[in-house]
Amino acid sequence: MRAVQTELLAPAGSYESMKAAVSAGADAVYIGGSRFGARAYADNLGEEEMLRAIDYAHLYGVSLYMTVNTLVKEKELSDLFDYLNPYYKQGLDGVIVQDLGVLSYIQEAFPKLPIHASTQMTITGAYGAKLLKRMGVKRVVPARELSLEEIERIHEQVDIEIESFVHGALCYCYSGQCLLSSLIGGRSGNRGRCAQPCRLPYDVKKNGRSCLPKDQRYVMSLKDLCTLDSLPQLLEAGICSLKIEGRMKSPRYTAGVVSIYRKYVDLYKKYGVREYRVDEKDKKILLDLFDRGGLTDGYYKQHNGKDMIALGEKPAFRQGNQELFDYLDKTYVNRDLKEDITGILMVKEGQEVRLTLEKKRGEKDYVVEVEGPKVQTALNQPLTEEGLRRQMEKTGNTPFQFKSLKTDIEGNGFLPVQALNELRRNGLKKLQAQLLAPYQRENGFCPTESSEKDHGQGEMKLHVLVSDTSQFFCVLRQKEVSEIEIESDLCEPENWKQMVKDCHGAGKRCVLAMPFIFRSMAEQFFNTNARFWKEAGFDGILVRSLEEVEYLKEQKAAVPLYGDHTLYCFNKRAATILRDLGLKRMTLPLELNSVELEQVGCEEFELVSYGFLPVMISAQCIQKTTGTCTGKEQILYMRDRTGKDLMVKNHCRFCYNTIYNPSPLSLLDQEKLIRRLGPEALRLQFTREQEETTKAVIQSFAESFVHGKIIKPLNMDFTRGHFKRGVE
Repeated sequence: MRAVQTELLAPAGSYESMKAAVSAGADAVYIGGSRFGARAYADNLGEEEMLRAIDYAHLYGVSLYMTVNTLVKEKELSDLFDYLNPYYKQGLDGVIVQDLGVLSYIQEAFPKLPIHASTQMTITGAYGAKLLKRMGVKRVVPARELSLEEIERIHEQVDIEIESFVHGALCYCYSGQCLLSSLIGGRSGNRGRCAQPCRLPYDVKKNGRSCLPKDQRYVMSLKDLCTLDSLPQLLEAGICSLKIEGRMKSPRYTAGVVSIYRKYVDLYKKYGVREYRVDEKDKKILLDLFDRGGLTDGYYKQHNGKDMIALGEKPAFRQGNQELFDYLDKTYVNRDLKEDITGILMVKEGQEVRLTLEKKRGEKDYVVEVEGPKVQTALNQPLTEEGLRRQMEKTGNTPFQFKSLKTDIEGNGFLPVQALNELRRNGLKKLQAQLLAPYQRENGFCPTESSEKDHGQGEMKLHVLVSDTSQFFCVLRQKEVSEIEIESDLCEPENWKQMVKDCHGAGKRCVLAMPFIFRSMAEQFFNTNARFWKEAGFDGILVRSLEEVEYLKEQKAAVPLYGDHTLYCFNKRAATILRDLGLKRMTLPLELNSVELEQVGCEEFELVSYGFLPVMISAQCIQKTTGTCTGKEQILYMRDRTGKDLMVKNHCRFCYNTIYNPSPLSLLDQEKLIRRLGPEALRLQFTREQEETTKAVIQSFAESFVHGKIIKPLNMDFTRGHFKRGVE
């Protein structure tokens, strides 16, 4: 197994937090600028502050990574060059990216800038990591839900850096798979504006009855992650960067958490796992810094569990540990950090004064020399070693302090104080420039974006995604439907071949829809049933993650691959990347409005036009949280504070939950606008609908989009999603 360098990676939501992280012992800091970051409400840095932050980190040997980890709209993509170029030149150490189009743009514009794949990409295994490695990504931040074994498998199979969360808030949903905040409030987590609806109470109902007491209804509010006990195992699994969450928290919080993890990383490095022990007092300190209802060691050793959920409401007020807070402020937050340097000052009567400064960093020595005016002959009091040292060691607000300063005095020399001050300032300035020079780069190269515009087409196909067999047989009888997409947990694999025959007999194409999450259970399932899916005669496979793209490539799948909306195409570059990966058709994203969709271009895309949209995909299980694991798929409902019911379905075959929007999407009355966009097909997707509703919806869309008739909207409560409003 490859040796792994250990990096302690700290969050910073402000310049002050960045300084606190460096002071407390972070090896690297990740921070957001004024745009394109997944924490839009943090005290993010403007350009001048960010440039200062890059230099500050580098002066203390710390790396600084910048978050560019949101989905970027077509009209915004061209802004990336002017936004990133100053930071690129200053020596930014890496960017954390979610959007494939952004990844492509940065590689072209800033070829020397390392790219880290954000946890928002939902990388759940070696297949996704391998694909990203081939695309030039240096580091992957896999989903928080992975076990130690799954991380170790990535490390063994792919030569790529692994960064993983070790402390802080946990999302209930797989990062990058959450649309709940977006659809209920217009604040998209994919755009850095999550309203955290998972932290609200929900009344879980089964067969109309509540499943939990009133004081235990925070069923999606996870406890904060704490991995102090497991640090040796995490490092030995191949994690190179230990990531602390908390860009929305204070400098004091950052300093406190970083200092404790620094202590235990160093303890492990020095003594190894046999002598590794965690003091319970340190866990208490972490809870004093922030407590949502206890700590959890997360998913590293368990797939899910009720003990990971806070359930109760976070206390509105807690008595603060003022002694701890004062200590952190004094020791880290308000501390002026200084780097040790050595110097030699040569003062010889009649010759130019000369100052040599040296800074050791690792195995490299940085040495500078500056000269000042000639040393005059003293008329009264010649320069003394004590006086020279006292004057030269006034390093003030510079990042340096003298560890040692030798003086070489010859004759009865004299220099004005101003000359000595100027000599010191010039020397320190030159040393600082030399320390920063290796990081700095030339300008990037601004890519030229294509202005080619896609045009709509006249023919409008109807595709239908079904979740159970009754829906399947109902859709078979609808002549206007040209393609049926079947969920892979709809039936037993040995029945797939017959379903394909039924589709072909009805003059329809048949597509297999892969699970939203592709982890060990899914891989085992498809490996075990490879004969069934390979021999069924499917006309295509709908993939929902980069994992599945790579897996099916290695399996030599002999059918076209189509991408679902979870493979985001917010811009043309992202669509191009996915086409280059072999996808023959994509699904338009659910968070763009019609104007933004038109800018992307809708040819070779499906447009989801009806259905209860999945707003969360979670490794957690509401059924297990409110009762026990039955291993059987069933439907629960979560009632929010407004009285709306969100359907929850547990997919036991692949062990994840899907939570659905309370009202279905319907674009039935948008026929004219959709024809202008000209997607290849409309997709109607069915979840809980009975046969009567399924048939009525299909017939309404067929009348409007296939036969061109003007019809009334569906007789149900529905939403147009973001088709009109979009997201910020």
